[in-house]
Order: sequence, then C-alpha cells, then structure tokens
Amino acid sequence: MAGLQHPFQCLRYVNRQSAGQSDILIATAGRNLYSYDASSGQRLDLWPQPVDANVEDKSSDAAPASESQAPPEKRRKLSSTSEEQKGAKSESKPKDSNKEASNSWTNIPLVTVAHGKYVVIMTSEDKCVRVLSLDNEGKLQQLSARTMPKKLSALTLTPDENNILTGDKFGDVYTFPLIPSGEYVKVQAPAKSYEPSATNLTVHTKRNLESLEQQMRQAALSKTNQAERVVLNFEHQLIIGHVSLLTELISVTRPADNRVGKRNYILTADRDEHIRVSRGVPQAHVIEQFCFGHTSFVSSLSVPSFEPKVLISGGGDNYLLVWDWLENQILQKVQLPGSEGETTVRGIWDVSLAPTADNAEPVKAIFVALEGCVPITIDNIYNPPNIKSRSSQLLCYALESDNTITHQHTLQLSGNVLELVGIDSRGSILVAVDTLRQSDSTSAWKSSSQPPLESFRLSSGKWIPAEDSMVIKINSEGTTSLPTTIEQKEEKELNDSMYNLGNLRKRGDYDE
Repeated sequence: MAGLQHPFQCLRYVNRQSAGQSDILIATAGRNLYSYDASSGQRLDLWPQPVDANVEDKSSDAAPASESQAPPEKRRKLSSTSEEQKGAKSESKPKDSNKEASNSWTNIPLVTVAHGKYVVIMTSEDKCVRVLSLDNEGKLQQLSARTMPKKLSALTLTPDENNILTGDKFGDVYTFPLIPSGEYVKVQAPAKSYEPSATNLTVHTKRNLESLEQQMRQAALSKTNQAERVVLNFEHQLIIGHVSLLTELISVTRPADNRVGKRNYILTADRDEHIRVSRGVPQAHVIEQFCFGHTSFVSSLSVPSFEPKVLISGGGDNYLLVWDWLENQILQKVQLPGSEGETTVRGIWDVSLAPTADNAEPVKAIFVALEGCVPITIDNIYNPPNIKSRSSQLLCYALESDNTITHQHTLQLSGNVLELVGIDSRGSILVAVDTLRQSDSTSAWKSSSQPPLESFRLSSGKWIPAEDSMVIKINSEGTTSLPTTIEQKEEKELNDSMYNLGNLRKRGDYDE
C-alpha cells in the first residue's frame, strides 16, 4: 500500500475579495488542516506543523515499557477540561500547540469559517472545539481550545458568525462565543447529598436493614458521580435537547414575509427521523414545529442560500424531501437512483456562482452525494461483502420557480465523493474524492493514491471536467502520507471515520 495519502475530508472556500485580500481554500486531511491560495493553489500553511522526528523518538524511548506495548489508541493522552483551560494562555505558542496536537486526534471531521478570518474545527478523539486565526497570508494560529462533554456530530455558526453552535451524539445543542470574553467561572449550586432518614437504631427487620444498606451505597455512589462530573469551565449555554443522536444542525435567517418578520432559526435532525425547527438564540427553547416525513434517520439538511424558504433533506430512506419548512409542508418527494442494498444521502450542497464568460446568468445548483451499504444479515455479519454503491456519482439538481427540484444530470467521478465546495472566483466546483478506497466501495483499498481533488465547470447547461491550474498545483503537492503497512485495526478505524452513516440505521428485524 505504498504511496497512499489521506483524502481531503472537509473543504471551505473563504471569499475575501471585499477586503482586498486573496481568496483562501481551507481543507482537512487526516489530522492536519491546510490553507491554500484559491487563485494559484499554493499551500500557505499546514497546521499543526510536523514535530521533529528526533523529539518523537526520544519521547517514545522514555515511555514505560507497558505503555509502549499498548494499542495506539490507549497511548493517546487527552487533556482534561481543567488542563485545557490552564493551557489556554500558552496555546498561542506554535511549539507548545504542535506538541499537544501530536497525540490528540487522528482526523478533523467538522470545519467552519467565521468572518473570513477565523477557522473553527472539531478534533475527534479529544472532543475539542478549536478556534484558529487566519491572517492575511493564510497562516493559521490556534487561539482557543474548548473541550465538550460528548463527542460532536455537528458544528455551525449563528447567522452573525459571533457564536458557535455544536450538536453532540447525545442530542444536545450548545452555544458559546466564537472568541471567549475574559475569565469565566461557572457558578454551581452546592449539591445536596442524599442521606437516608432511617438508621441502624431505627430499623430492626432483616429486609429493612438490607434496604437501608442499599440506600447507603446509592448515596455514596451519588457523591462519587457528583465529584467526577465534567464541568465546562468556559462560557456556554445548553439551548436544545433531542432524545436521539443528533445528526445535522444548521442555522438559518428567514426573510420577512406576510406571515412573520425576519427571524433566525435553528434546524436540527436526528436518528429518529425528526427534523426540528426551533427559533434562534436566545429563543431556541421555542419549537416552531417538527417536520415529519422521513421513515429512516435524517443525515443531511440544506437550505439553499438563493432560496432560504426551501429545505432539502435526505437520509437513509432512498429519497429526498423538499419542504416549505416554516409552513411544515412537503413540496416534493424525489426518489433517488436505485441501487442494490441500502442507500444513504451523504451530503447535500447548494452552489451559487456569479456569472462568468461561459455563463451569462448566475449559476444556482444543488448537488447530492450518496453512500451505499448492504443490509446486515446472519449470512454476512461475520463476513461482510465488498460494499458496492453509487458513492462515486454526484447528482445535480436545479431548483425550479415553484420550489421543486429537477434532476439535470449525474457526474461520474474517479472516486467516492467526500466533500464539495463552490469556488465563486473561478466559476467552478471542487470535489474531494476518496484516495484510499476503490471507486463505489467503502472497504476495498487501492494499491496507490489518486489525485484528491477534481474540478468541474458549467458549460452549455452541463457540468464538465475542467483543467484548473489551482487544482493541479494542490494535487501535485498531495497530503500527508499513510504508513507503508497498515494493520487491519487501523484500516477499520480509517474506514469508520469516513463511512459511518450506515451505523445510524436501525436493525429492527435483526434485533428481533
């Protein structure tokens, strides 16, 4: 498996022309964050910077023998909440930040950009939300790191981009400032410990004595749990709670109409087929309605920037739903192309591009990527087959005047679709493809890597591959390389980090 490289997992385009600066492309691959010049493709920065191999060798030699023999994931030392807060002042030093980063995570699955000068990321294993500055030259510098109580599954910003919204796998949505304001001390009411009213002097029967002993053990356990409970030592607010795993979170500003004025909303989706419409902060406790229509989990939500009254949702039930989400009305049910086994919507992206020489009108398009899997049965649970799907295809739709969508055509890519972003300054889209797995497979690996990015441009109403000097430059430099030999366990972890939507599917028939 020589020559394999991490694929790009997230792409974000930072349009900074209004400030007279060069546009930036932000990308993640493996445990690294990259910044590129969006005009030339030149790499501007890599975060965290590689740590000197000699330093790593010395640190590994100094480790106890028992630690050096442990599995890799057990050797990772994750900072506690208090340690993160104590180290917040020293995080501005690149050397210290890089040293901490070397053992903290293996991938960066969630990224967003605020005000064109801040990059917000979620690092996986340590459940940490990190804010980095993006200067005029595209250099990245960590400003803060805040550890959440549970692993995050969604990350976005409020419409004013001053606050971060996070959703975790226990269904909770938190909000906290993009830039922490001074020292924050959480005021906690003293916990009232439980003490049984009865004592050994007032209880005489054997059954009552056993009951009293059980109550005493429970009281001691409650004290222990209270002491071990994680306290978030930064300004935050819990604003929304689901009773199921939260899968998607978006923040939307709905323009004024004859029904309501301009207002912010938060849309959340979960594993239990629910789409919840809540008001924005500070009224997130107000639920406008639930949009019911899916029969399986909802994995992706998109409100097109060019039509904020429309919501497009998809998940594990082989179709898309188009909503007038504030009226709780399904406008259209779009059947997805059939395939063997089960199909999941991996992502829905809306792209709005300014007119170019090839297209006199603004480009408005919606793209959908799928992730396929086969049902789990007694026959294949121990010997899973090579999963085939339409993962390397990209479905292109157009939004009509009546707010329904029409399938235009399907793009065939060289690898599975992972991420998509529109590059307004170039009138094109960039698609990140899987450089590790065989096309249309989520388990079969390639013998060598392919270019991680592909570019398409609209011509005569169809998206066609485009030769782009920026993409050629980025592909030529590549990303971080994987080890020459990968153990089966590490290979499974890499597969699960990118193709995990199938785990959301409920196996009712199998459970029975």
